[in-house]
This record gives sequence, structure tokens and C-alpha cells, in this order.
Amino acid sequence: MLRSLFKAYSLVFIFIFSNVTYSQEIPNQLNKSEINETITSLVKLLNDEYVYPEKAQKITKLLNTNLKKGKYTKIKNELVFAEAIQQDMRSVVNDKHLFFEYSPDQVEQILEAQNESENPEIKAAQLREMQRFNFGFESVKILEGNIGYLKFNNFYDTEYASETAIAAMNFLSHTDALIIDLRQNGGGSPKMIQLLSSYLFNPEPVYLSGFYWRPSDQYTQNWTLPFVPGNRMPETDVYILTSGNTFSAAEEFTYNLKHLKRATVIGETTGGGAHPGDIKVAGRRFTVFIPNGRSTNPITHTNWEGVGVIPHIEVAAQDALATAQISALKNLSKKYSDSSGDLYRWYLVSERAKLHPVELSAETLNTYVGVYGPRTIKFENGRLFYQRSDGPKLLLNILEQDLFELAIDSSFRLKFIKEGNKIVALQGLFDNGFKDQFSKQP
Repeated sequence: MLRSLFKAYSLVFIFIFSNVTYSQEIPNQLNKSEINETITSLVKLLNDEYVYPEKAQKITKLLNTNLKKGKYTKIKNELVFAEAIQQDMRSVVNDKHLFFEYSPDQVEQILEAQNESENPEIKAAQLREMQRFNFGFESVKILEGNIGYLKFNNFYDTEYASETAIAAMNFLSHTDALIIDLRQNGGGSPKMIQLLSSYLFNPEPVYLSGFYWRPSDQYTQNWTLPFVPGNRMPETDVYILTSGNTFSAAEEFTYNLKHLKRATVIGETTGGGAHPGDIKVAGRRFTVFIPNGRSTNPITHTNWEGVGVIPHIEVAAQDALATAQISALKNLSKKYSDSSGDLYRWYLVSERAKLHPVELSAETLNTYVGVYGPRTIKFENGRLFYQRSDGPKLLLNILEQDLFELAIDSSFRLKFIKEGNKIVALQGLFDNGFKDQFSKQP
């Protein structure tokens, strides 16, 4: 049972052990016997399982050569030894999934799991760890303009996370567009890729990806599911946010939907890890994550290994969400070009101002100060404030040269009316289309 959890896409997904890998602050010194044993174990694992046999042989040759030269036997610190091995492997193949580390507590956990695969204490601890992070799902909400927003940071296995995933997708099922935020997602289980992808297509199965597995010398295929609980969203526009930290299974999800023309990718080029694998014990106190599979996309006939997934719209990661909201609102405005699209156009103005703020001088802002019927505009500490009669004083955000919005309520705006260079009136604008106007008092 626990072995299936190790078949993850990224070391960051090995959640059970993430807090114990470097628990020993003062490592015990290595000896020559353990170094020889560890390298012997490591090269056997690589030659038996690494997805590229010819590269495994090259790594083996380099490690054995360095061992004979005494490079490793001079090292007494386990962390330094692990880093030296890691650098030597990376000098042969720049595979970001291939990772060697000193982790004695992790070794103990793995061996215990192998010996007691159904240990209820292990299962309970494992479940608690996933629950702490809500099975990876950090935020599910509706943004202005009925745009769904889903942020999750791990593709946890559906054996544990399906209920949370299904609830999230059903909550978002009536949105007009969907933004999926994977900027901090380091990967996980292909089963979650399959489940979430299925909500974005019709019931007819769609071929998502294929895999070659070196240990079994077999090919497998991933398809969308013919049934999912709740509503599907096959016509909903989808936007995926990425960063350089988006990795592994998060990249596969993005790569699949990009090339199926089902999503617009916005953000930064992703990390570039396309090879799933297993975490293995090498020697007594070290582990290695060995990629033993290779993803192949049915459309491109390749994958994103080493190059990452390139976005449709390349922007800095911190600007990706605002850019996606603007793109979604623009597309919805075009789709509903009549009055039914007015609300999308309303929110589009707000989002553009957030991404590209308008700056006005204190001199200009002061020209707006005054009393307009029951409305009063004040200038304090470089900002404009709005007050109606004896109501609270509310901060205004600048949208355009003469257009402002309540900071706490985007459904109400104020537009200053000019005649020549003089402010003569203040118009109130409501998101339902209602308008009123009051002249400026002398």
C-alpha cells in the first residue's frame, strides 16, 4: 500500500518524510565500508531501474572511477558526501527527478513500511499529514465576474484526496471561467491528474498521456474518466497559472491541457521534470529517487523533460493571476457582446487598474475635493476619500484619470465630470447599470 505513495512525481511530494530528512544536526562520520556499500547499492538501483539505461551506465562509470580515485573516501560528513554524489550524477544527466540524499530517518520509515505495509499507525500518521494541508487544496473561491479560482499545491493520490477534489470541482462547476493556480505545486499522483482533468471534458474518454515503465518494460495510457461525481465543465474557459516551481505532475496536467487546446497557460516556464519514479534505499542511511518512467504526449510525441512547459502568455509569476483574470474577462466580454456582458466589462476595468495602476499627482487629486450633493470628497495623506452624508469615510482606488472605485466595494464607482478644465459634477455608477449625478457645490 505505502509503496504506491512513493510512485510520485517529485521529492517534494514525499510528505511523510519531508520533516525528518535532515533531523540529525551533527551527522556521524562516514567510513570507507559504508561508502563502498552505498555506491554499490546506488549503481545497482540505477542500472536496474533508471529510465535511461545508457545514462545509468555512464553514471556508474563515473561513480566507480571517482571511488577508485579516493574522491569519496576522503569525505567524512554524510551531507557533503550526498552532495558530491548528487553533483556527479547531475554532471552526466540533468534529470531534476534524480536525487540522492542523506536521510537515515527516511530509510527507517521506508524499511518499516516494507515490513509492515498495513501498519495502522503508519496509515494514521500518513493521513494526518495530508489532512494538515487539506490534501493539497489551499483555496477554492469565486472571483469577481463569476470566475472560479482553484489553488492546490500537491496532486495527492485519489485514494485519500478524491473527496476534497470532487467537492472543490463541484463548488466551481457553475463559474463562467476557471483559473487553476499551480504556481506552488510540486507534483504528485497521476490519478489526481486523471480525476481533475475529467471534469474539464465531456464523458467521452480523452487520451491524456502515455508512459513507458523501465522496470516492467511496459507502456500504459492515461485517459479521462467516463464518470465523475457532479457536473462537468467542458465549455468553461480554463486558465492555468505556472511558475518556475511548477513541477512534475503539475507540469503534466498543464502540458496535457495545453496541447489538447483545453487551457490557456499563463506565467513562467515550469521546472522541467517529466519522469515519474520511486524512492529507494541506497546503503544504510541514504535514499535516491530514481525516475523509472517516461511520459509521452499523444499529440507532441514527446514531453517537457529539461525544457519545462512554456506558457501561452509569459509574465512574472506574481502577475499571472491578474493577467488571467483580465484574459478571462476580455474573452467573456467578447462572448457576451450585448448588455449581458456589461458586468464582465465592469470588472475588467478594475482588474486592468490592479495590474497597471494609474498614478495621479496630489495637485490633480485636490481638484476633485468638494461637496457634491450628499457626497463629499476629501484628500488626506495623498489619497482621496468618499463620504456620503454622515456615513463612514471610505478610501477610493484610482481606476482611470477621472474614475474611482470604493476600496471596500467594487460595485460602486465615482466619475468626475468636467467642463473644460473644471470639475462640475460627480456621477455615481453602480454595477447594475444605475447612475446618478450631483453638481459640485460652490
